[in-house]
Amino acid sequence: MSRPVALDNVAHADLRVALRHGAAYGEAVNRALVFPTEFGEAQRDFPILFQRDPAEGLQAVALLGLDRDENLFLDGERWTSRHIPLILQRGPFLIGLNADGGAPVIQIDLDDPRVNAADGEPLFLPQGGQSRMLDHLGRVLGAIHVGMADAGPMYAAFDALGLIQPVALELMLDEERRYVISDHEVLSAEKLAALGPDALDQLNRAGHLGAAFLLAASLGNISSLIERKNALGGA
Repeated sequence: MSRPVALDNVAHADLRVALRHGAAYGEAVNRALVFPTEFGEAQRDFPILFQRDPAEGLQAVALLGLDRDENLFLDGERWTSRHIPLILQRGPFLIGLNADGGAPVIQIDLDDPRVNAADGEPLFLPQGGQSRMLDHLGRVLGAIHVGMADAGPMYAAFDALGLIQPVALELMLDEERRYVISDHEVLSAEKLAALGPDALDQLNRAGHLGAAFLLAASLGNISSLIERKNALGGA
């Protein structure tokens, strides 16, 4: 269960939060949503695939593991990647809307075990103002909010140009072990390279061209994902 409430500097003046990581906080997952605002960082570590959700449409996801509930970048409570997906960086914080449906506000899940933990850090300073941690979380949530708004038009543009292609990725760990990922799509480097000048200009003017190259390049991380899996031995 969760109990999100709008963060308030008066009601929550003494609130402390421990930004821990680990399986206990829902991070033992083999895929995580990623947003256009983090593609530059995420593509250095993770293969980025697409999945089509009947309700949400196209969504970009970072591939973190091959088996169910497997995150090959999580070592106990420590991430071994350079980037942590924003959706997992945010901890017990969420984006909400004002009662009048206006500007987004920061919400906090008061039932999250990291809230009011003994080793937590304050969200607000004694003399007033936000702590550095809350400033950081505000930037994380802001990037998620902007990324969510950018994602729909960007993915629709890619799809309209035929860049998003179904694929069956066959990952060979050794002569006996293999994984086939067949329920996702990728941004095709071949289709991107074949685009004519008008289509490239269209993407460039919309601010989507750089993201397309990042998504195509991210698939090169599949080999390092296999290396991480093989490092676990028979796991």
